[in-house]
Amino acid sequence: MLNDQLFANYLSQLKPVVEEHTSIVVEGRLTRMVGMTLEAVGCSVNIGERCHIETIHGKLEEAEVVGFSLDKIYLMPIGSMQGLGPGARVIPTHRAAEIPVGEALLGRVLDGQGKPIDGKGAIRCDQTRPLASEPINPLKRKPVVEPLDVGVRSINSVLTVGRGQRMGLLAGSGVGKSVLLGMMTRFTEADVIVVGLIGERGREVKEFIEQILGSKGTQRSVVVAVPADNSPLMRLQGAMSATTIAEYFRDQGKDVLLLMDSLTRFCQAQREVALAIGEPPATKGYPPSVFAMLPQLVERAGNGTSGGGSITAFYTVLAEGDDQQDPIVDAARAILDGHLVLTRELADSGHYPAIDIEGSVSRVINQITSDEHREAISHLKYLYSTYQQNKDLITVGAYQKGSDQLIDEAVEMMPTIRAFLCQNINEDVDMAESVSHLQQMMQ
Repeated sequence: MLNDQLFANYLSQLKPVVEEHTSIVVEGRLTRMVGMTLEAVGCSVNIGERCHIETIHGKLEEAEVVGFSLDKIYLMPIGSMQGLGPGARVIPTHRAAEIPVGEALLGRVLDGQGKPIDGKGAIRCDQTRPLASEPINPLKRKPVVEPLDVGVRSINSVLTVGRGQRMGLLAGSGVGKSVLLGMMTRFTEADVIVVGLIGERGREVKEFIEQILGSKGTQRSVVVAVPADNSPLMRLQGAMSATTIAEYFRDQGKDVLLLMDSLTRFCQAQREVALAIGEPPATKGYPPSVFAMLPQLVERAGNGTSGGGSITAFYTVLAEGDDQQDPIVDAARAILDGHLVLTRELADSGHYPAIDIEGSVSRVINQITSDEHREAISHLKYLYSTYQQNKDLITVGAYQKGSDQLIDEAVEMMPTIRAFLCQNINEDVDMAESVSHLQQMMQ
């Protein structure tokens, strides 16, 4: 320990002289490893910069600076930690993470660093962008005034989404989030689709590309795949890479559909990083930095400046144990421009997509729909809610027909409403047909 301190003091005195008179990069060395966090001394680096660490085999592994304490810096490896040991050389690059951007990304599958994993060769792009971008001035953003056709009847008609809106898909496991994302991927009107598969099962990556996107959808899509077996830092960067790519195409004037599955895994990755460097847990084990990073990520989506393109974003949010008061669910619900709640009760009854229209909301619906459309939505929701409130009485036969005119109408209309809200996975229903069907049904 004394030798480490003497070494650090010596380098701290030497570095200013060396860096002032030469172009030599002053290296440090590893001193400690705790969990997935590496400690090093002797480097002059900043948060977010990359370093190379030499293994016993002479290979250079990449790591990112995630924290510091006095003369110590904390590093999180991007890939494997095999072969790292005490005293390993730490070589600063003085560069933050960047990824290539350009038209050449279309039709490709990337990892969290923007490297291809589809076996189609290198990606040749002329530009790169940092993963952390400057936010757009909120006063310069275009407002959300145009509806977006997602091809799903219940969303187009009752929970209309606007171009440039950010929506959450809130649900427990196994109720159809990924299937609904796949439907919107195939049917939504967008110039470019960017898909972020963050922290999910590796098996689903190939299935999503081949079965859901298909050859036609893949041509206008970019997929960033970072399965659950990747490091937490890679999972974080996968979400930021997908957002950065979407921002590039938006800046080219294109309308982008960003689908991220899932936002919860992004938050869990940040929790792993934060706890590893000593940040105390706050809300149900999540450190405060998780709730600081969440809006920083989702606020990057949305409409660009006047004359630019748009990013319409759908983020899946896993409600652990079907708990709609889960801290991540609650935070996402407050930050996003609306949410679609998928319930296990509807899924178990064979109602797909299993969207609970009572618990779901689109916060821009008043700006993008007509008076007649909103009146039909209100009527449908009123009948649906009335039936749900009296469902037990109706089911056991305790309600007598004629006792209440509104309940009678709800009972009569409920089979029609259920059929309207259900949709086959391969059925594409456009916006005009969805709204017309709703208005005719509610006359």
